[in-house]
Amino acid sequence: MNHVGKSERDRRTPIGWEESYEGQLRKLVGNRRLIIPAARSVVMDGKGRILLIRRKDTGEWAFPAGAVELGESILDCCRREVREETGLDVISALPIAIYSEPRFHSTDQYGSQRQMLTIVLLVREWAGQISSREDETTDCRFFEMNSLPHLPPVYAETVDDLKNFSGSLILK
Repeated sequence: MNHVGKSERDRRTPIGWEESYEGQLRKLVGNRRLIIPAARSVVMDGKGRILLIRRKDTGEWAFPAGAVELGESILDCCRREVREETGLDVISALPIAIYSEPRFHSTDQYGSQRQMLTIVLLVREWAGQISSREDETTDCRFFEMNSLPHLPPVYAETVDDLKNFSGSLILK
């Protein structure tokens, strides 16, 4: 079992966007493009199915994911986001990909531009029960790899990378 690092605050209680690291930066720099480090978690069960969440804000299916907060490691971020969005506790995670290309940029609902630096983590060890309704999600369930719902392109790419993962870190 991996050691759970201490963060600046108890991460079991979700923080609002305004309190988040990115929210605080936005107060200073406005909508200018920022590089935002983040974790994307591919939670897999013993049957090879992957866990997807349905986002409350967009209604799209996605992987549990989110930006790193101050005082938090990438593993802490993975654990916090999975807990906030699924109710599960991550025991261990394996990095399988890093997405940092400028093409991984977007504009959020507030008009702010961001370029992601995303670490994709494969989670095969977890505990707890799925909670299908959390603050940020309306549904959460495991899907067979060959019968996934429609995913936005960046998440579909993550699925392809997972299928092709051979043990060596994928860099994009």
